Amino acid sequence: MPLGSDYASQACSLARALEIVGERWTLLILRDCFYGVRRFTDLHRHLAVPKAVLAARLESLTEAGVLRREEPRPGRVEYLLTERGQDLWPVLHALYGWGERHAAAVPGRRIFRHVPCEAELDVAGRCPVCGAEPGPGEVEMCPGPGLAGEPEPTEPVGRALLSPQRLLEPLT
Repeated sequence: MPLGSDYASQACSLARALEIVGERWTLLILRDCFYGVRRFTDLHRHLAVPKAVLAARLESLTEAGVLRREEPRPGRVEYLLTERGQDLWPVLHALYGWGERHAAAVPGRRIFRHVPCEAELDVAGRCPVCGAEPGPGEVEMCPGPGLAGEPEPTEPVGRALLSPQRLLEPLT
């Protein structure tokens, strides 16, 4: 029996969520949005996603209320995570942790720290110092030891992500 193209007939919240975020490029786009990547051209260069696919995913995430499209000045469009989008942080952190444990050739490429406590989050996304499960605005992504020996990225976003970056802050 062939797999259907959507989950509309299923009475399942997970299936409904997958309708919005269950595609490979979508999760990578969201990851980069958490890292502070906001512009189409930066997402395109960093992810090497086909432009048509990126445009379609950004449109669907905007329609679903996960991202909002802003034009801070004429001709410059940015995509920012909405509250609904920011609520996906624990999901992305959990998937990242799963990947570190079960799929990474070299683990420890990224470390996530609770900014107020300067402590690395545990696998459940909690701070071992204060016990909080911080939201993305209180988390800093830092390059980890697993990046040692990797070739230097050639595109601007990859180079910028070699420095600590507070989530949701625009990538400079």
